[in-house]
Amino acid sequence: MTDQALLRYSRQIMLESIEIDGQERLLAGHVLVIGAGGLGSPAALYLAAAGVGRLTLADADVVELSNLQRQIAHGMTDLGRNKAESAREAALALNPDCRVEVLGEHLSGEALTAAVAAADLVLDCTDRFSSRYAINRACLAAGTPLISGAAIRFSGQLALFDPRDPESPCYACLYPPGEHGESDEALRCAENGVVAPLVGLIGSFQALEAVKWLSGAGTPHRGLSTFDGLSGDWRRFRVPRDPGCPHCAGR
Repeated sequence: MTDQALLRYSRQIMLESIEIDGQERLLAGHVLVIGAGGLGSPAALYLAAAGVGRLTLADADVVELSNLQRQIAHGMTDLGRNKAESAREAALALNPDCRVEVLGEHLSGEALTAAVAAADLVLDCTDRFSSRYAINRACLAAGTPLISGAAIRFSGQLALFDPRDPESPCYACLYPPGEHGESDEALRCAENGVVAPLVGLIGSFQALEAVKWLSGAGTPHRGLSTFDGLSGDWRRFRVPRDPGCPHCAGR
C-alpha cells in the first residue's frame, strides 16, 4: 500500500476491526453492482470511496430527469447517458485508483453467469423480481454471496444470502417464485414513487455490508431487515432456508 493510500484510507485503517490487513483485502476485492440507479448510486460511490479495488457496474438504462431526485451518481449533464457509464465517472471522480468496469447491458444468460462468477460479492440493486430471481440463481450456481436491497415509497429492506452456508436461505426462499412469478416487478419506483433519502439509506446499508464482508470486519448481516421511513423503525426477521425452494433446495 502506498503512502497516499495509507493517508486516503487512514480513518478506516485506524479501526481495530479493519486495520491495514482489512484495507488490503478491500483493495483486492471485486464487487459486481447490478443496477446503477437509486440503490446502486450510493452503493457504488461508497464502495469506491472505501477502497474496493475493482467494481463492475451493470445497467442498460439511460439517465432521465425523473431519476435525479434520488440517483445521486448522476447529474443534469448525464441526461441520456448510460447509467453504468455515468456512475463509473462519478466513482472515479471520488477515487481514481479504483478500477471501475462497465457492463452497459441487461445482464442475462451466460453474460450474467460469467459476471457473477468473476466477482467476490454481488450487490443486487435492481427493481424487478425477474432480475432478482435470475441474479439469485447465478449467485447460487457460482457460490457468490449476494446482498439484496429494495426500496419503495417509504419502505426499505436488506438481506444477505451466502450460498456457501448450508443454513443460509436464498432470495427465492424469502420470495417464492410461485407467489410473484418471474415477470417484471409490480412495485417499482416509476409506478409507486419513493422518497429520495430512502434509497440512499438502503444502498449505503448494502455498501456497509460489502465492506464488512470483504474486510472481515464484524459479523455479516443475517436474516431480513426492514425499515419504515415514516416511523423510523427497523425490524429484523429470521429467514430459514426453505427445503422446498425451487432455487436452492438440494444444494
